[in-house]
Amino acid sequence: MTIEATILKNIENLPESVKQAVLLYTEFLASQYSKQKIEPEEEIVSKSLVSESIQDAEKKYGYGSLAGKIIMSDDFDEPLEDLQEYM
Repeated sequence: MTIEATILKNIENLPESVKQAVLLYTEFLASQYSKQKIEPEEEIVSKSLVSESIQDAEKKYGYGSLAGKIIMSDDFDEPLEDLQEYM
């Protein structure tokens, strides 16, 4: 049985309100797919490129990479004056 036939068989058993939701969702997916115009093989390649760029970012921005770039005031740990009544 093809995937389309299985989907149609499952949809036949749904109530009308859910069928309407399925229709809207499939229209949304079709519009997104037509905007992207990405073939399934290209999508796999683009996912691998994204994972590679994430790995590159992790290498570039590892622990301690922002050392010396963030400055906190000397009284950072002091209690706030606005909260004195709660202490």
